[in-house]
Amino acid sequence: MQYLLPLYPLVHKLEDAVGPKVATLIVIGAAFGIVLGLLLLARILFANYTTFVLKSMRRNFLRTTLACLAVMVLTFVVTLIWSFLVPLDWAMTERTKDFKMIVSERLQVPSQMPVAYMSPLENEVADPQKDSMTWSFYGGFTDKEKRTFENIIFFFAMEATKLRTMMDELESLDQKIVDAMVANPQGCIIGQDRLKKMQKQVGDRFKVYSLNYKDIDLEFEIVGTFPQNPRYNQSAVMNRKYLYDALDQYALNNKKKHPMAEKPLNLVWLRVADSETFGRLGNEIMSSPEFTSPFVKSETAASGISTFLEPFKDILNGIKFGLVPALLIIMSLVMAMAISINVRERRTEMAVLKVLGFTPGRITAIVLGEALLIGGAAGLLSAALSYGLIHGLIGGIAFPIVFFAVFDIFPDAFWWGPVLGCLTTLAGSILPALSARSVKVSEVFAKIA
Repeated sequence: MQYLLPLYPLVHKLEDAVGPKVATLIVIGAAFGIVLGLLLLARILFANYTTFVLKSMRRNFLRTTLACLAVMVLTFVVTLIWSFLVPLDWAMTERTKDFKMIVSERLQVPSQMPVAYMSPLENEVADPQKDSMTWSFYGGFTDKEKRTFENIIFFFAMEATKLRTMMDELESLDQKIVDAMVANPQGCIIGQDRLKKMQKQVGDRFKVYSLNYKDIDLEFEIVGTFPQNPRYNQSAVMNRKYLYDALDQYALNNKKKHPMAEKPLNLVWLRVADSETFGRLGNEIMSSPEFTSPFVKSETAASGISTFLEPFKDILNGIKFGLVPALLIIMSLVMAMAISINVRERRTEMAVLKVLGFTPGRITAIVLGEALLIGGAAGLLSAALSYGLIHGLIGGIAFPIVFFAVFDIFPDAFWWGPVLGCLTTLAGSILPALSARSVKVSEVFAKIA
């Protein structure tokens, strides 16, 4: 994901170096600095044009402010929608190389497979130490009686050694934290936001009263946190062996197996080199007699997420192809009305400019320049507001999907916003600009006389 959007890797490194809040301020300051530099350059290179544009905006300050606010609100909404749709589209897009296969139970959701499937499936790939991982889901509350959002926790039970190699965007996770989790069966890693909700810190111990593994209540020690990342701020990881050993101990203590003992394995992830390897492995797995009780299916991560989101498909298409274009059209109409009123009020000024030697092209440039300046400034302010509020303060927008717990405003909003503002205001100002350039001096002064 971090390589999909061009600005994201740079800001991600900056956040690791100075922290997310300081990085947010630096990014916002840099964006405004670049825009001010461009305005200064335009003032130097096109002094005559910028003088008229700035004077016009100042003279109609209320109308300029209202137009800016309208563009800001609409750009803010579009930015939020895009920040939701872009990673979703990315996740549901099939890649041709180095992607992940998901193996799960074919006929049941949630998937529940026996532990016996684990080793054969992991050995399907060339290098099991790097190219596979398993997930078992373990969730519960830290308070047996008081069950609230603050004390609920949901674990991915997996091998700690696979965190940096198989989990997206965790390459920067400190190896010492991974080693501590490997050395301590009760060790766990918890996202920073979830730690705050639980009012815990690294080194604390706590007990979880399970929801999905009845009577399997486990004690944990927090050995570290994930790097600041909206995707993992609410997540937690535990050692899978700790869970499976607890199931074995339950059988010894109660002289019978736990109801979940035969089906604790939820997902197996296999990294494959290309679509050809995926097709071959998928056929081998689904036709193998080892995986018939229950039967399994194999699909790409993108396909799995697409299947999960199938009930929301119509809503997502409505947002993508209906709401977003409608908002862009509304932005263009708002600017068209504002600039049209401005041009009608300044017909005398346009006539005077023509008398002074301004060509129709220069008058058109003045009108378009004013629209572009309003759109660009409003778009930048909207981007700064959305990025600072959603990313810097809130830390992302929670969304109830297992694979994408939080959606964030990406730093690319700093070019989304100005580009959206400029394009829509430019589209809305074309007709008013043509009207301004066609002002006839004789007709204007005849009315005055």
